[in-house]
Amino acid sequence: MARIAGVDLPRKKRMVIALTYIYGIGPTLSRKILAACGISEDTKSDDLTEEEISKLREELSNYQVEGDLRRIESLNIKRLMEINCFRGKRHRLKLPTRGQRTKTNARTRRGKKTGPVSKKK
Repeated sequence: MARIAGVDLPRKKRMVIALTYIYGIGPTLSRKILAACGISEDTKSDDLTEEEISKLREELSNYQVEGDLRRIESLNIKRLMEINCFRGKRHRLKLPTRGQRTKTNARTRRGKKTGPVSKKK
């Protein structure tokens, strides 16, 4: 099992898919990284040699992934809240920040709030 950027890659998946398990890498960037390393997209992650793994690690050092990317995103959200802009206020109130309606839907952000249930006699 290959461990890259602090993530154990799944064993029997193609490398294009396996690299997307790393936070900050999608399918497009995964293909770009594999092309730069000269690794086939169809190679399974179990079949990687130590040399290929080291090439992948070296290539990934050029990108912000995992912990660094999470830290940057959280700092950006904190900055928005500190400058008291609209998006920052929405983050602080735990409401959708991109203009979605909240009268209905938005249950994941707002939480499931059920009203009182009246019993019939």
